[in-house]
Amino acid sequence: MENANQQSDQPTHTVHTVIVKSTKSVGVALLLTFFFGPLGMFYSTITGAIVMIVVTIVVLIFTFGFGALVTWPV
Repeated sequence: MENANQQSDQPTHTVHTVIVKSTKSVGVALLLTFFFGPLGMFYSTITGAIVMIVVTIVVLIFTFGFGALVTWPV
């Protein structure tokens, strides 16, 4: 009878951990990209910013700077 009254070694509840991460503002990302071009993209995505900087440099070289009219807004 004593074995039936003893408590088990297993936990009776489970602890859940929730990690909250702040999101980035879409408006701030658009403003930074508009004013600073590919450099402003570093706020939203590092990989995308690096790719756009490389693409912009290549386009600027081959179009003597006129390609910035296309790559800067993109």
